[in-house]
Amino acid sequence: MTERTATFINIGERTNVTGSARFKKLILEGDYTAAVEVARQQVESGAQIIDVNMDEGLLDAEKAMDTFLKLIAAEPDIARVPIMIDSSKWSVIEAGLKCVAGKPIVNSISMKEGIEPFIAQARKVRRYGAAVVVMAFDEKGQADTRQRKVEICKRAYDILVNQVGFPAEDIIFDPNIFAVATGPEGPNTHGVAFLDATPKIQAP
Repeated sequence: MTERTATFINIGERTNVTGSARFKKLILEGDYTAAVEVARQQVESGAQIIDVNMDEGLLDAEKAMDTFLKLIAAEPDIARVPIMIDSSKWSVIEAGLKCVAGKPIVNSISMKEGIEPFIAQARKVRRYGAAVVVMAFDEKGQADTRQRKVEICKRAYDILVNQVGFPAEDIIFDPNIFAVATGPEGPNTHGVAFLDATPKIQAP
């Protein structure tokens, strides 16, 4: 199996301040030299995509994203893999899009705030030439059943392809994985809903 035909992709998430205490400490201390080495180690260990997230209340997230992405862009052994610009804040995502090298992946956009913001963000992502992760989220909230996951993703796909002109091959859907076995009976069906919905969410 080659990288071109692989169906399983390793995403390195140690360059994520919300998931790595060590990386968070390095960024907060301004030790970008050591932070770049974290990215390098992930690529050397087989990561095919590097996820970068700077969502930390004590950080100027836009500046941190800009600084870090410019540094790793200057490292050929890191820059050879795509960068996933990961943030819950659109301003941080756009800061990353303005300086990232190659074809990045935006993580993520959704219809949570309505169709107009979704379309506006999608158009900007397309203009920057990036791929995009779309969350199964709409105005009513996060999809928690198979039907809702499939319906939301189909609706988002139709909007992106038919209204925005987004290339279908650049759309990645995240059907949302909820916690299971947490006590109440309701969440016990979340795993099944995810597994049932995933194969149905695909381009026609």
